[in-house]
Amino acid sequence: MKDLYIEEIGQFDSLTCMDEIMNNHGQAVLELAFSYVKNRTVAEDLTQEIFVKCYKALPSFKGEAKVKTWLWKIAINHCKDYLRSWHYRNLEMMDTEAFFVEEDSVEHKVLEKDERESLLGSVLNLPVKYRELIYFYYYEDLSIKEIEIVTGINSNTIKSRMRRAKKLLKEFIQEGR
Repeated sequence: MKDLYIEEIGQFDSLTCMDEIMNNHGQAVLELAFSYVKNRTVAEDLTQEIFVKCYKALPSFKGEAKVKTWLWKIAINHCKDYLRSWHYRNLEMMDTEAFFVEEDSVEHKVLEKDERESLLGSVLNLPVKYRELIYFYYYEDLSIKEIEIVTGINSNTIKSRMRRAKKLLKEFIQEGR
């Protein structure tokens, strides 16, 4: 059931589907939410809310996309709604810890870790309209066409924003050194 298409969902009960969706995409949704809010605790809360929305929306599926695409749309919209909310705009964000899924490997060097943290910090400093595209393209390995489907942004606009985001990242990295 890893890459279920929406039309296949009807073959399974809602709890089984949600269990599979959460197991297959839970970490990625959490990382996506974190890329928007830059706060692990809030990202965890948003992830739970996103999966509640998914559960409620399961019966209204259309057979036009993969589950992952559908899930990304829900997650993106929910994160953007949160960023526009009164709660977000009026409360000071205090927890800005870096969010990494670290492997328990001896081969990880301190220098490589510092570079990854520095790069992630630079990506998180980008405006949301650039950050989400960088996240999808480089962290989720989505193509421009897939990003267009998920975000609803024209592919030429995506390409322009990617160029601008790369330029900004270069500037951030050069300033940091």
